[in-house]
Amino acid sequence: MSSATTPSATGQHQLWSVDEHLDDILTTVQPLDPIELQLLDAQGCVLVEDVTVPVSLPPFDNSSMDGYAVRVADVAGASEEFPAVLTVIGDVAAGAAGPDGQLSVGPGQAARIMTGAPLPPGAEAVVPVEWTDGGLGAGPVSSMTAHSAAPEGASGEVRVHRPAQARAHVRAQGSDVQAGDRALAAGAVLGPPQIALLAAIGRGTVRVRPRPRVVVVSTGSELVQPGEQLADGQIYDSNSFALTAAARDAGAIAYRVGAVADDAETLRSTIEDQLIRADLIVTTGGVSVGAYDVVKEALTSIGDPDEEDGLGAGSGVEFRKLAMQPGKPQGFGSVGPDHTPLLALPGNPVSSYVSFELFVRPAVRTLMGLPAESVQRPRARAELAADKALTSPSGRRQFLRGVYDAEAGRVAPVGGSGSHLVAALAQADALIVVPEDVTSVEPGTEVDVVVLG
Repeated sequence: MSSATTPSATGQHQLWSVDEHLDDILTTVQPLDPIELQLLDAQGCVLVEDVTVPVSLPPFDNSSMDGYAVRVADVAGASEEFPAVLTVIGDVAAGAAGPDGQLSVGPGQAARIMTGAPLPPGAEAVVPVEWTDGGLGAGPVSSMTAHSAAPEGASGEVRVHRPAQARAHVRAQGSDVQAGDRALAAGAVLGPPQIALLAAIGRGTVRVRPRPRVVVVSTGSELVQPGEQLADGQIYDSNSFALTAAARDAGAIAYRVGAVADDAETLRSTIEDQLIRADLIVTTGGVSVGAYDVVKEALTSIGDPDEEDGLGAGSGVEFRKLAMQPGKPQGFGSVGPDHTPLLALPGNPVSSYVSFELFVRPAVRTLMGLPAESVQRPRARAELAADKALTSPSGRRQFLRGVYDAEAGRVAPVGGSGSHLVAALAQADALIVVPEDVTSVEPGTEVDVVVLG
């Protein structure tokens, strides 16, 4: 952890600000080392080097329509009443050989050509099949007959009912990208369109920072897996599902560990077992001041410099109180011999989710190698649409759930301020931010909004 961001005041009960805590996390967490991946394995990853186009795309002039490759002079003035009659010399299909192995279109001739097929020598344009009689000797047709059903369509005559300008319906060589162009710049996130481009220019692998592996561990003896029967005093474990989904949404490969009972040694053992597949560990619950706050009990004591393996080797987790609501209790540090970052979040569902958005999501996206301006959710200013003033505790930065209308520039609170209200969280697509020095926000006031959607 960075001492530069530690609050200047000291003492066990010192409050950290939201910004100090986040800055400490982002100063400590470093992007993962680059690796070479196959294209599909690189989806969602961040490119670490510019990619240059080795061959122009398309690599040759080709047809954008099913039709006939013709010379412009041969179809000049053509109409349905006075069609141009051309001799069909054969087919040019997609995948046909290059110019040296193709048909050559001479005066008065046409080659039946398919979409994507190379423009044959001598041809200057393509007329769509809908502009012709398809070689049937009647009026305009809507499509070609399959070659296998009517191979004679590649010979005989075709009547063209409309003229064509030079290069009509021809995709020029290099009209997409030219050899030597920069296809993608370092820092690009590889989604389906980017992967399509890489494949189109012949790249089978690419050098990227891998998607971080995030392990989510929920704690609490009262937690039961969804689908099981609840006993008295038990609740379903929603946090691990919410945070695993949120980690995937942030770009990570996320693993959910079933709820761990309130036993410090069991938790320590569970986290140690997960280190082999974790670039980041997130726990939820057990970070406050209760007698059964197992995360705090299990991780406060680690960090023995003489320990050579396990959680304590070169590790340390600090538990803090933040000047925020919800989410006051937080923990951050590293565990294990590889100093795997660990963020310990509170257990109330809203506190846990808000803490993820503010602290874990930026850590995940920093591990991915995204630029600093892209690691946090976007923010906006919006007019508060509410029936009454919102209240907020002095000295705390409050994050209230809201529904944001970007077009109208307004945001409305949804649900109360309780950190257990999951139903209201499911309706929200934004967080309304009330600063530390503000205790009341009147309707119509302009507020900061964290946009979640």
